[in-house]
Amino acid sequence: MPPSRRRTLYALTAAVAGLAGAGLAWWRYTPAQLDDGVAQQLWGLEFDTPAGTRLAMQGLRGRPLLINFWATWCPPCVEELPLLDAFYRENQSKGWQVVGIAVDKLVPVQSFLVRQPLAFPVVLAGMDGLNLSKNLGNQAGGLPFSVLFGADGSILHRKIGKLSEQDLQLWRELR
Repeated sequence: MPPSRRRTLYALTAAVAGLAGAGLAWWRYTPAQLDDGVAQQLWGLEFDTPAGTRLAMQGLRGRPLLINFWATWCPPCVEELPLLDAFYRENQSKGWQVVGIAVDKLVPVQSFLVRQPLAFPVVLAGMDGLNLSKNLGNQAGGLPFSVLFGADGSILHRKIGKLSEQDLQLWRELR
């Protein structure tokens, strides 16, 4: 086979493999469709906080809510927390709420919050938090995972992976 034809064949094979990989990544990291009522189940949950109190999700209905699933052992999670904290501080007076659901253990979360305090509430879900995130459409079980709820309690948007300032600007407009 002539070298030019071999290069063309290699390029075509690489392109097909790249498209297949991109398609697989899109499929794996696109939040799944939800059954009716999944969001409603969330509002009935209560979580422990690192301070030893309880947070009832029902008390957060009626205003826009951004829930972020994270863990202390997840570098992208830890990297995005200052962005979420700034978003909360800037928009709290406009009715926005943020809750961090830690897919982690109590002691590491407490230690983390001593080093990096957050203005928004953090709750503990342990590994059950991954099941909750999967119920909310995170089929890959990846972290971080964020879910935006409207004031009416419906899910407006979800994202697997680290949030950006552009994500938050867009979501702020969706409420």
